[in-house]
Amino acid sequence: MRYFSMFSGIGGFELGIQRAIDKNRKQESIGQGAVGEHIQRQGAVSNNNGSRLQPNKKQGHRILDGVCIGYSEIDKYADQIYQKHFGGHNHGDATKINAGELPDFDLLVGGFPCQAFSVAGKRAGFNDTRGTLFFDIARILKEKQPRNLVLENVKGLLSHDGGRTFTTILGVLADLGYFVEWQVLNSKDFGVPQNRERVFIVGHLGGQPRRKVFLIKGGSSQVKSAIHPALDANYYKGPSNQRRMINQLRIRRLTPLECERLQGFPDNWTALGVGDEPISDTQRYKMCGNAVTTNVVTAVMTNLRRVM
Repeated sequence: MRYFSMFSGIGGFELGIQRAIDKNRKQESIGQGAVGEHIQRQGAVSNNNGSRLQPNKKQGHRILDGVCIGYSEIDKYADQIYQKHFGGHNHGDATKINAGELPDFDLLVGGFPCQAFSVAGKRAGFNDTRGTLFFDIARILKEKQPRNLVLENVKGLLSHDGGRTFTTILGVLADLGYFVEWQVLNSKDFGVPQNRERVFIVGHLGGQPRRKVFLIKGGSSQVKSAIHPALDANYYKGPSNQRRMINQLRIRRLTPLECERLQGFPDNWTALGVGDEPISDTQRYKMCGNAVTTNVVTAVMTNLRRVM
């Protein structure tokens, strides 16, 4: 599977995809020891956080049997974290990507920002999205026509502008040839104690697959008192913005490490950048707040792989 990642942040989609592939491989090789043998045959290497990668300058950076042909991220701190864990070629600003120069790929993934659509609902199709970052997703889809796409956004996208924004997005994807399904998923149902509702959109080129990706059912929720409100990029700010937790009658702010755990990342995922350059807590809070919950991505990708 070859994929292109947009608005990549600190690699939440990449880590989620890696775990889905790991999970699938382990299920297929129980009792056979094939996981270690495959990694050894492929010459995969382990970095200091346990991620198994196989760099390939011509094809992209390999995440087990998933190859990321490139990614797009403009935040310099997030890019440092991404490069440390995954390497690969950053295509930078999504609005400046020349889609025609991208290698072919099978899947496009990304958690795109939700901006106001100035003419959403005017039924101008593809042109309705001009001036928004979704337009850049759409024009890359139009040029490259990958078989599948997975997008993530805030739950409010569904009701933005009276639902017209989401209707415009669905219309554009349909015009590009994609059958689309979607579901609101909450991180608290996927092994992390965070009440984080996000809409995931899956598209299949050329029509409906034999099996749907959704509906996905998460595991049992945690005790309500232990569920933390959704993290956001402003967590690092003062008392009026920060979310707090109770610890033995003491109210305090979460640590960056705890924020990483709430998003399903390994401990200290954001602590050091390229060259082991320390990253400030302020930037770590921002990056965690902007990230996608990796556990949810793993669940979506596990189901998607069954229909690809």
